[in-house]
Amino acid sequence: LQTYIGDILIAINPFKYLPIYEKPVSEKYKCHEKKSLPPHIFAVADRAYQSLLGRLATGPRNQCIVISGESGAGKTESTKLLLRQIMELCKANSQLEQQILQVNPLLEAFGNAQTVMNDNSSRFGKYIQLRFQNASVKGAKINEYLLEKSRVVHQDEGERNFHIFYYMLAGICKEDKEMYGLLDPSQYRYINGKYGTEEMVKYWSEKYHEVSNAMDMVGFEEQEKVDMMAILAGILSLGNIMFEPQVNEMLRVTEKSVGWLRAAAGQFGVQEEELLKSLICTMSVTRGESIRRYHNQQQAEDARDSIAKVAYGRVFGWIVSKINELLAPNVDLNVELNEIGILDIFGFENFAVNRYEQLCINLANEQLQYFFNHHIFLMEQNEYKEESIEWETITYKDNKPILDLFLAKPFGIFSLLDEQSAFPQATDSNFVDKLNSKYKGNKHYETVRGHNPLFAVVHYAGKVQYNASGFLEKNRDTIPASIRGLFINSVTPLLSVLFAATISRTGTLMPQRRAKLLQVAEDNFNSTRKQSVGAQFKHSLAVLMEKMFAANPHFVRCIKPNANKQPNQLDSKIVMDQLRYNGLLETIRIRRDGFSWRPSFAEFAQRYSILLIKPDVPLNKNSCLCILNNTDIKGWKCGSSRLFFKYWHQEELAKLIDRLGRAALVLQKNYRARTCRRRYMLLIAEVRTQRRLQREREEEEERRLQQEHEEEMRRQLEMEQENHRTPVPLPRKKKPHPQPRPRTMAVESILSPQQPPVPRPRSRQFQATPFDNHLDPDVAREEEAAKERHVKKKNTVRWFKETQARKVVRNGAFPNWFHGMITRRQAEDFIADKPLGCFLIRVGQSREGYTLSYRGQDRCRHYMIEMQTNGKYVILGEDRAHASLPDLVEYHSKVGIKPFMELLTVPCGQRCDQEPDYEELKNMMLRPSSLADGGHDPSDEAGHDPGHLELLKLFVPPDQGPSLEAQVPPVLKRISDRKLRMEAPGSQKNLPGGSPSEDGQVYENTRPFPRLYPSIRLAMKEIQQVQQVRRRHRATRGHMSGGLCDWK
Repeated sequence: LQTYIGDILIAINPFKYLPIYEKPVSEKYKCHEKKSLPPHIFAVADRAYQSLLGRLATGPRNQCIVISGESGAGKTESTKLLLRQIMELCKANSQLEQQILQVNPLLEAFGNAQTVMNDNSSRFGKYIQLRFQNASVKGAKINEYLLEKSRVVHQDEGERNFHIFYYMLAGICKEDKEMYGLLDPSQYRYINGKYGTEEMVKYWSEKYHEVSNAMDMVGFEEQEKVDMMAILAGILSLGNIMFEPQVNEMLRVTEKSVGWLRAAAGQFGVQEEELLKSLICTMSVTRGESIRRYHNQQQAEDARDSIAKVAYGRVFGWIVSKINELLAPNVDLNVELNEIGILDIFGFENFAVNRYEQLCINLANEQLQYFFNHHIFLMEQNEYKEESIEWETITYKDNKPILDLFLAKPFGIFSLLDEQSAFPQATDSNFVDKLNSKYKGNKHYETVRGHNPLFAVVHYAGKVQYNASGFLEKNRDTIPASIRGLFINSVTPLLSVLFAATISRTGTLMPQRRAKLLQVAEDNFNSTRKQSVGAQFKHSLAVLMEKMFAANPHFVRCIKPNANKQPNQLDSKIVMDQLRYNGLLETIRIRRDGFSWRPSFAEFAQRYSILLIKPDVPLNKNSCLCILNNTDIKGWKCGSSRLFFKYWHQEELAKLIDRLGRAALVLQKNYRARTCRRRYMLLIAEVRTQRRLQREREEEEERRLQQEHEEEMRRQLEMEQENHRTPVPLPRKKKPHPQPRPRTMAVESILSPQQPPVPRPRSRQFQATPFDNHLDPDVAREEEAAKERHVKKKNTVRWFKETQARKVVRNGAFPNWFHGMITRRQAEDFIADKPLGCFLIRVGQSREGYTLSYRGQDRCRHYMIEMQTNGKYVILGEDRAHASLPDLVEYHSKVGIKPFMELLTVPCGQRCDQEPDYEELKNMMLRPSSLADGGHDPSDEAGHDPGHLELLKLFVPPDQGPSLEAQVPPVLKRISDRKLRMEAPGSQKNLPGGSPSEDGQVYENTRPFPRLYPSIRLAMKEIQQVQQVRRRHRATRGHMSGGLCDWK
């Protein structure tokens, strides 16, 4: 299923699950040798990553992986596998890797659809740029190309609309469907009134929850998700609006469509009358006078479909823009980042009816084929000639004339299309007539006769016939100014942002602040409309090619084995056709005989001069030859300015560098061991010297004390002898004059040891050490660290109090697995003697977040719980976001935590003998049982940690101590009462306004709602009433016709 042509991977779509992409296989392909394992998509990811880091022959530079093939060949799945493996290679302690992996399922839901060739066909192109600093990923950016917006309003036989419409209709619960205004799927015209089997609906429901989780993981806000789903529901409702003429030839909405008009207005957040005006007439200003032009029925339906296409296109563009904003690298602008680009673009298409979208898609594939030819054939063979290398020229199918047919100025197909689009009276037939007259003799263009405007282009993959109907309108992509102004003033913030945004030259949506845009909205709108869709697409392709030519390419060619999308079937003709028109047969020859790696002398010498083990090697030809002659590498050639190597020579040279690298590690290890041993011996000698000096001082002190003791004993002996002698009378002395009486001194002060020195006055010059006493630097550092820990803990308590306390509390109390701000060691002590699966959640002491401590099989494990920017909770490394901690605990009691798949089974209770346990949480709730059952009295916490005391006071009223009568504080009482009201039957939990409580306060629902939710509900009721009347009418008519037949 996978093989190599040199360094190019050929992958055949198996159309079924295979175990070769699981975790054990992924581990094998990390930093592996190419020859040691079979060809694999993971090997391409590893080679690109190692090349990015400069570990292979080329130095560190940007990489790009080009995945090509026709529709249904497996490009999207290959992209997901490449992303997953690259994230495994650069795995770090960050949630960013999981966020990047969630981008693909999110974009697939909104940008992929079922076609006759592929059940999950990409209806847009994307170029994923992964930004790296050193070896770790720091961010990502998505570039999207040409979304097929026409699919929103029309699908051919055997095709479906974008996946998201089916996902939301299957996955949204009944209450939320009422909130968004969604009815039975068979009623919606934009999905052709078709749905799916029961098994398919179940699958779509699962995919909806995956998409919702992906949005939570990436960081979308809950209100943004609600607004987006309301807009999608509005698009579906808009498609059911039908028109009919009146007596005065003006249009009106049909009777059965009035409810759909009202529903669409409520879902879009605009006035019903204004939306109707925008559909049935156009306002223009001529010489300061407003002129209203009414539409005919076809024009009104076109305006309706145009609104749906533009609204969906802007929602998709906003999703891409939001992803880029949330995944942008959080580094300094001065830091240079390398990148790996992955191109997953629509494959070559040839349907029964090919329209404007197929023309653009096939142009993109022509451009990719040219890029492949340029790198594999053109550049390589030109260098052989310039460097005088013996070479037999390999002929290949050059598609440069086909690109000129499309892109040449001023007479290329797209230039002529833009020219015709500028004339309001031009038609699609005029455009085809111009093409026929201009390219009559071109071998890549063929004229087609018929009633419809048709023409054919002979592409590199074969001839494709295009139906030009709608080309001019799709290329203009205009939307009435009245519609844009209406949606800018929508009460739905997201819709207002979408239509106030500007469009870049490449067709990218650029949302800006609404206030600023309202001032210059008309200027921005007019300036962007000068760029047609074709011009934007050409410019985006040019930018893409510029990025790819500046990077080191890796090619993956995907092959479709059969046209029936069936596993275990290989149609030789279909496979050979793909190999032939992709140029892979010629690629085999050039990879076998050619030299894919061609470094200059300076590049090679700079990279591999270490193989000579000499300093200051000159970067010239002689040095390169010396390096190569010292190796066993064969088959290379030397040109006049560069060397020529086979593709496998890179790995052989990388092995030699790696061998020297390992030798360098051994030398470094021994050198560091020797220096560390020398330093250690010096420290040991110094310690011994200090100990010897200490012993000498102690001995000296001991001798001094002995001498003092002996002297004291001798003095006492002499005094005793003197006492036993007969006293001799002394002569009388003269009586001294009286002196002033000295002050009385305390006995303790006379007998006390020497006092510490008195502090001198504080000096500004020596403010850091104001005393003469010696200040120990270790003590100062410990005091500083303790102060920093205290500040962090205080900040964490403030964060918990302001943002988390009410989220964690359930029914006025903390869950029994919640253990507050305790240390890692304390958590391990609590669960050490507990059964397997015991767990607790604690507040981080030095960060704003939580940690899940788990009693594992062999040890205690600690999982970090991160807070997303949108308020969701995620275990680091997991791919699931949760609205609250209880939801997280409930989920992982059923689904194990990766990588050990450990289930949360037994919550660690709050009652423990150790003092740091969170028994005081119950005191915070002021429940009588907590004090009566042996809990800590907060009044006895005088010596407790300030962080605990702060957390203890969170729910205690300021004018009441915890020792007073037990009662639930007002905040928790409101939380508990509200939960009881929500759970009570007949509660108004679905109403966005809430209801007043006994204390007169209104409790808002935590979840967001569409802004005009009441209008949506009324419209849905009106639609259902109309449908019931029609059903009764049909039933009555059927009964009457049956009775008439019986009478006859």
